Amino acid sequence: MQKPKKPYDRVLLKISGEALSSGFGFDYAKLHTIAGQVVAVWKQGIQIVIVIGAGNIWRYRDTKESGIERTASDAMGMLATIMNAVALQSAIEKLGAATRVCSAIDVPQLAEPYLRRRAERHLEKNRIIICAGGTGNPYFTTDSAAALRALELDCDVILKASTVDGVYDKDPHKFKNAKKYTKISFQEVIEKNLQVFDQSAFSLCREQNLPIVVFDFTKKGSFVDAALGKEIGTVVRD
Repeated sequence: MQKPKKPYDRVLLKISGEALSSGFGFDYAKLHTIAGQVVAVWKQGIQIVIVIGAGNIWRYRDTKESGIERTASDAMGMLATIMNAVALQSAIEKLGAATRVCSAIDVPQLAEPYLRRRAERHLEKNRIIICAGGTGNPYFTTDSAAALRALELDCDVILKASTVDGVYDKDPHKFKNAKKYTKISFQEVIEKNLQVFDQSAFSLCREQNLPIVVFDFTKKGSFVDAALGKEIGTVVRD
């Protein structure tokens, strides 16, 4: 019997730095739980690209009062994503999966430079790619890096890990009557001013019609369900 075709052959997981932490730094239990979910998807034969943030260490919007100017602050944030990427790489490889950290910033002792053709080759060899260093430029968030890498590497979908189980019309943590959308178009997200990605990243996904799935990464098995195309979270697409 022919094995049913997977809905996605290659996915991009966008995960925030906060997912690795209970505050500042690393929560090792969370780190290893995330690694376990990633490897579970990898074992399904799905190619994985990961873009990770740095909110657990440094992020400009959280440190505006530091007195450090924006360009330098963004550089610090990009370096922090490399720390997170190396930590996640170690946790994943302990579970038997091959990985490569590909950085937009040149740090050869820790990661190889991000080159699209090389990253493609790693994916073809069944290696998990962890993209670090953001876009390598200030004034761009890791949301923008996720959209850019997903398009460059021909990913089928962006799976955005969240602490809520989808997109709501208002904050479900504050409002009990918040309405969840299971499916919503890019245009509706704009019209309703819903926060899915930052504006630059969202516009890029919309222009290229790259679907986004927002799901609750804290639920056991949620990444596997999202990667297998099961009904989970909110799907944003036209």
